[in-house]
Amino acid sequence: MVSMANPAILTVDDDPAVSRAVARDVRRRYGDRYRVVRAESGDSALEALREIKLRGEQVAVMLADYRMPHMNGIQFLEQAMEFFPLARRVLLTAYADTDAAIDAINLVDLDHYLLKPWNPPEEKLYPVVDALLDAWLATPDTSIQETRVIGHKWSAPSFAVRDFLARNLVPYRWLLADDPEAARLLAAAGLSEGDVPVVVTPDGKSLVKPTEADLAAHVGLSTTPASEFYDVAVVGAGPAGLGAAVYGASEGLRTVLVEQRATGGQAGQSSRIENYLGFPNGVSGAQLTDRARRQALRFGAELLTTREVIGLEGGGTTSRLLRFGDGTAIAAHTVVLATGVSYRRLDAPGLDELTGRGVFYGSASTEAPSCADQDVYIVGGANSAGQAAVYFSHYARRVHILVRGDDLSRSMSHYLIDQIKDVPNIEVHPRTTVVGGEGTDHLERITLCDGRTGATRTVETYWLFVFIGAEPRTDWLGDAIARDRHGFVLTGPDLLAEGRRPAGWALPRDPYHLESSMPGVFAAGDVRSDSVKRVASAVGEGAMAVSLIHRYLEAQ
Repeated sequence: MVSMANPAILTVDDDPAVSRAVARDVRRRYGDRYRVVRAESGDSALEALREIKLRGEQVAVMLADYRMPHMNGIQFLEQAMEFFPLARRVLLTAYADTDAAIDAINLVDLDHYLLKPWNPPEEKLYPVVDALLDAWLATPDTSIQETRVIGHKWSAPSFAVRDFLARNLVPYRWLLADDPEAARLLAAAGLSEGDVPVVVTPDGKSLVKPTEADLAAHVGLSTTPASEFYDVAVVGAGPAGLGAAVYGASEGLRTVLVEQRATGGQAGQSSRIENYLGFPNGVSGAQLTDRARRQALRFGAELLTTREVIGLEGGGTTSRLLRFGDGTAIAAHTVVLATGVSYRRLDAPGLDELTGRGVFYGSASTEAPSCADQDVYIVGGANSAGQAAVYFSHYARRVHILVRGDDLSRSMSHYLIDQIKDVPNIEVHPRTTVVGGEGTDHLERITLCDGRTGATRTVETYWLFVFIGAEPRTDWLGDAIARDRHGFVLTGPDLLAEGRRPAGWALPRDPYHLESSMPGVFAAGDVRSDSVKRVASAVGEGAMAVSLIHRYLEAQ
């Protein structure tokens, strides 16, 4: 039974005066909706959390002072996460301790740090706690609401379900079909092992071999637009799309963000992004995606998942029409194309039929624990491949990076190359390609070719992760938008040929910097021709697109 008691806000500070002050300010603002629990040491706060957990109650926010004897605030929050991993975490710190607070952002996934004193609370305390409470309320408690996935280890459909949930940041528990608990669940639903993958939702509904749209509808993801018309429709929820959604919604534009699979794009699959501004110790793609998604929703952006956009039409001088695969459509004054790129398929015999059964495109982080004490092969020499190699090195016996070139320097950041050199169980194989794969119900071996000699050899492995090429997701645009010979969207000056504007361009001005050949349609991030393929630049282009949208709308 779920307790009906108000959720708690926990404050812990060893200075009695400060402890009373923070509890007083928090109680004044939130006491009617939340129970404020005050502790004066890390140990007493942990004891309070144990009691709250045993009573089946919840903790929404924890505010801990950094400088406490015996157990500082970071150490407390690290232990507190074991009891309430979804509670939002704030560190109270003096100016001299800001470096420690910044380090804690990644160590305990700190949500915020507050400098003492926080007077006036109306300016420095309440806005922070308001935002954290909104985020906490929007996140389901997995101890109460648990999604369970039943499937086979080497099943591509089972992997697809788990990958979809993981990339959409939906917590779930994975059960192999022959597990006793899985057998009980299947029996209760009148199903058998032959029906897997099966997803059991928190309310007890069993979904047999569900589509992504079925999953989205039953795990709380929005799939249906709330309106027929918007100021801006963003297609693609990678860093560029999320950046456009955050800036568009925060500046008062009616914004809808449309994603076919999952928020975050390729960046969302990264185990650790270490060169993104503001995260000195790095941040995982999932963490960055979750924060950006919550930020966009808080500003009022609408997020649609599992909606495939199949067409773009000019609906006159003031609107653009996006057509979905199910026959429906939405209209908007402007559109931002942020569909990013996808990894190119590895053209080698035997691999296509093993996709999702040992052969994966991108970083399938859900599989990492299963790689324990085994050899993992990674194809690709860019940052995404390097980040995956470092991540899998924590699980695998050995990680092999296969690259066509002489080394990693051509396409990988220097910091990542240095990091890989320091990991003893990562080995780089230059001038090496995969020319074949074999296996019965899953990958068992791959054939490698030495580009210098042409000699081939076969190695045993269950795990091959591919990070090669970048194919833009633009086929659905047809002739509506001008693209370069590789399919990337042409924008701004690239549309001008000897000073002439693109065919059909009716406006008395040149296209704006990120504007496509259709006025009011902008491109941002990796999908744009000659863009810089970095997370920070994608976010920046998303924000820039919104600035240009304002200029476009003002001229209409």
